[in-house]
Amino acid sequence: MAENVRWLKKVRALRAQNYPDADRLGASFGLHAAFTVSDRTLEQCLSAASGLDTGFHIHLAEDKADEQYSLQHYNMRVAERLEDRGILGPKTLVAHGVHLDAFEMNALKLSKTKLSHQPRSNMNNGVGVAPVETMLKKGITVGLGNDGFSNNMFTEMAVAYLLHKSHQGDPRVMPADTVMELAYNNNAKIADIFFPKPVAALQPGAYADIILLDYHPFTWMTDGNYPWHIIFGVDGSRVTHTIAAGKLLMKDRELLTMDEEAIAARAKALSDKVWNRVAEL
Repeated sequence: MAENVRWLKKVRALRAQNYPDADRLGASFGLHAAFTVSDRTLEQCLSAASGLDTGFHIHLAEDKADEQYSLQHYNMRVAERLEDRGILGPKTLVAHGVHLDAFEMNALKLSKTKLSHQPRSNMNNGVGVAPVETMLKKGITVGLGNDGFSNNMFTEMAVAYLLHKSHQGDPRVMPADTVMELAYNNNAKIADIFFPKPVAALQPGAYADIILLDYHPFTWMTDGNYPWHIIFGVDGSRVTHTIAAGKLLMKDRELLTMDEEAIAARAKALSDKVWNRVAEL
């Protein structure tokens, strides 16, 4: 809790001082999951966040056990409880929402809470598939994330496209343009929670965030088929250049601002220490 407050205050202070690139720093109050946070802790977090102009980030109804625990201990479903405790809101981002019912979805909609869909993580944990299209039809902003499963969002898009078809036994669900809506349009809306300038837009005043792809398709790319090109023709290995806020960070697949080999070596050394500590438990 204290760490959250320190960082939120730090970001506010740096922005107030017009510190260089401070507008590229964002913050939110992280709570993990509803079943690991008591009502007393929620009250303390709400109090600590008061006056910091922030929302919360929390895992929501990822597993059936999350709903069962909430009903057993609080006599409320998960989203109902978080709404009642004041956690939901336009600056709050929840993850998963696999087992939300219609009442809970309505709570997200009315509170303007955003939700991030995590298809591969949910598959890996065997928890089910979120009713994404139902939530979109209700007017909930649903983006696409990975819950730390990997950093290849192109693969996440392809899995989202296929998973819902397999789960529902219907090839018409989750079309490519809907996947693009999650990954680009709605992720940009979610990013607007944290940053003062427009994200994922090529327009004056927006962050100049651009990637270049080494992609030479064998069929024409048009405004009618480009979502399928992005989902099935492109992956992370095709990114050759990365520009963030106008600064070139990667050129011809070479990182320019850090020593990748040194970082990898250091990470391996630290991972050995982690596994040694695990072995001692």
